[in-house]
Amino acid sequence: MRVFVTGASGWIGSALVPQLIDAGHEVVGLARSDESAAALSAAGVEAVRGSLDELDTLRAVADKTDGVVHLAFKHDEAFSGNFPAATAADRAAVEAFGDVLAGSGRPLLIAAGTLGLLSGDVLTEDVRRPSGDPANLGPAHRRIATAEHTLALAERGVRSGVVRLPPTVHGVGDAGFVPALITIARERGVSGYVGDGTNRWPAVHRTDAARLFGAALEHAPAGAVLHAVADEGVSLGTIAEIIGRHLDVPVVSIAADEAPNHFGWLAGFVASDSPASSARTQALLGWHPNGPGLIEDLEKGHYFRP
Repeated sequence: MRVFVTGASGWIGSALVPQLIDAGHEVVGLARSDESAAALSAAGVEAVRGSLDELDTLRAVADKTDGVVHLAFKHDEAFSGNFPAATAADRAAVEAFGDVLAGSGRPLLIAAGTLGLLSGDVLTEDVRRPSGDPANLGPAHRRIATAEHTLALAERGVRSGVVRLPPTVHGVGDAGFVPALITIARERGVSGYVGDGTNRWPAVHRTDAARLFGAALEHAPAGAVLHAVADEGVSLGTIAEIIGRHLDVPVVSIAADEAPNHFGWLAGFVASDSPASSARTQALLGWHPNGPGLIEDLEKGHYFRP
């Protein structure tokens, strides 16, 4: 297959690309900078300079490929406070891909998340949340609306699918939530968790997440919801204990009303209890995580090196 990958040089994309090439696929990657384009070319990828805002470019490239894996998201814009603009660009890109692929039976896979869909109970692939008009939704729910729009493209003849990623996609080079918790612990001098610390995050190793996208590209049926989950739920208390031990700082409980002061923008995520299962995904695609779990990865020490 000739596959168009947005975010090809990103955290998951840079693991997916070599897997696709090794499997005999030809990869076209979207590059926002000359540096990214050079890195993609060196990896054997046909680099296309452009951004998610250049919808004509996205359409033109998608039209000449056998499928699309959409991993890119404007994280820098989202984390700088303009989440609505980032989600709007993401939705526009998905709509552009859908228009090009409609009626072709070609695959369109997008990355989504497990957080925000269910609290307390174990999230399974069949749990859906009605999305409504994106203009009337909160920031987090706008990405859910884009996922639902993607799944609805199956009715227009697109082999569409959504891969839900856990809050922790870990590995060497991770710059996500766990490194943010480590930074806060260093700055505060304590490693904190909210309440009794029994709330849980699912997790997956980066290479396992990439393998799932590859398996889904080749074999997932239209309208599939897939979970890239290895650890069903690691308690935040356990994560805090490991961070505290490696940094040699006290491990403390943070009251819920003090969490915003201690964790900042991360407070809501740290307080969430959002375990998730991938049993149905594993049965459907024969995908089985084989990378290290989150606890094993943390204990290796690479998260704590300067």
